[in-house]
Amino acid sequence: MKKSLIALSLGGLTIGITEFVMMGLLPDIASDMKVSIPVAGYLISSYALGVVIGAPLLVIAGRNYAPKKMLLILAVMLAVFNALSIIAPDYNVLFASRFLSGLPHGAFFGVGAVVASRLADKGKEAQAISIMFAGLTIANLIGVPIGTYIGHHFIWRYTFVLIAIVGLLTFLAIYLWMPNLEKGESVNMKTQLQFFKKTEAWLIIGITAIGFGGLFAWISYIAPLLINVSKFSPEDVSSILILAGLGMVVGNFVGGKLADKYSPAPTVLALLFVMVLDLLMVYFFSFNQYISLFLTFLTGAISFSVIAPIQMLMIKTAKDAEMIASAALQGSFNIGNALGAFLGGLPLAAGYNFASPNLIGIAMAMTGMVITFILMRLHQKQLQMQPI
Repeated sequence: MKKSLIALSLGGLTIGITEFVMMGLLPDIASDMKVSIPVAGYLISSYALGVVIGAPLLVIAGRNYAPKKMLLILAVMLAVFNALSIIAPDYNVLFASRFLSGLPHGAFFGVGAVVASRLADKGKEAQAISIMFAGLTIANLIGVPIGTYIGHHFIWRYTFVLIAIVGLLTFLAIYLWMPNLEKGESVNMKTQLQFFKKTEAWLIIGITAIGFGGLFAWISYIAPLLINVSKFSPEDVSSILILAGLGMVVGNFVGGKLADKYSPAPTVLALLFVMVLDLLMVYFFSFNQYISLFLTFLTGAISFSVIAPIQMLMIKTAKDAEMIASAALQGSFNIGNALGAFLGGLPLAAGYNFASPNLIGIAMAMTGMVITFILMRLHQKQLQMQPI
């Protein structure tokens, strides 16, 4: 494995911890800041808003920088903005620091995905991208549990000390291991933004925000599912979630291999179909503890197997606008996060059981399949129209 890809993976680890650890720290932060848990939950929304806004803006602002310099700037932002949370004196400052922490998220993955594909051996571009996203999966497997433990048993601010340290390690790894790639041909920003006038751009964004949102309809309510349907004790949930993290690690690499072996669009279509079948099993069989444990691993694997193929699909479609399109895709993932959690909560609010959010996830994944099929038909028509 190339050291340059490990450097990108460290960035993914930093981002993964800072994004997902907040869910486990909400009670501690709410108590310390003397706010309710729902109000503390706005810190998650603040981060997501930062991702959506920062992804395209930072790529546009850094369009004239060489990739290595841009990644170094983003790594510094990750470290510094997370360090602000360590010293935040009140809720409002913490809210602002969470917003700022989200700004470099999408841009780092957007620039990093294009850089990873350029660093990869021919025919292994998606696998290289999956190595970068491996940091995100390892965060869920190891980083988030450690960060949550530190926050619960010591002081929640120490968790952000950990994140800032990993951010600094990311900076050092990029500085030492990342080659000085050429900036590439200068493309007018107006030309790059023209990509978003294409139907394909919005179809891919739709696949991500809606289809991948099926994952968040499941994972947002996995704790009450495990406790109330599978009848595990609340103390078991954190350990069981490690299974989901392990599945994400495995699925991420499998998705990268599939996307390199087959075309990205058919791969996305097939994986979304498998996600539908999987969420059906979660809905019907989660009452059995053994099956529930297996499905926790499997759902994590299937959901994260979609990431690298979607990323490659966007890069291959967005000629001359790869970085801004890839960054915008990260905003789409966060829209999927919010959409899946919101829609998944509707059947619960209506009084249905804790397995019911998975029905919403199924509907979202099926909608993603339909959009993917439309995209494939559009590509097919474009090929037929090309002169022989």
